[in-house]
Formats: sequence, C-alpha cells, structure tokens
Amino acid sequence: MAVRSKQFIGADEIAETLEMSRTYAYSVIKKLNSELAAKGYLTVTGKVPRKYFNERYYAYIPEGATD
Repeated sequence: MAVRSKQFIGADEIAETLEMSRTYAYSVIKKLNSELAAKGYLTVTGKVPRKYFNERYYAYIPEGATD
C-alpha cells in the first residue's frame, strides 16, 4: 500500500478549500503552474505544490500555527 503524498494539492481539494467549482479549481491550478513555469520550475499537470497554493491564497496558515 503506497503512502499518499501531501506535497501536491489537486482540483477537488482546491475546489473544497475555495468553495468554488472543480472547473474553477482547474483554472487556479493552470494559473499557478504558469507562474511556477515562468520562474523555471517543472510542474505537474492537474496539481500544484500545496505550499505554493497556500502562499498565494488567503487560506494560508503558517506551519505550526495554532488557532
């Protein structure tokens, strides 16, 4: 049984986090991946690094932060 990596976030989780449609989530992924590609990073189609997503959206919660 493979351990699922939490390094990347996909459309379903982005749609849930932003309370938007899955279609909109894919447009977010495309935009973020375009930004990363422009900076010279390799990207994964349909997914974006979780850390980058958190940095770019209001939902960002620093690691180790408590409520």
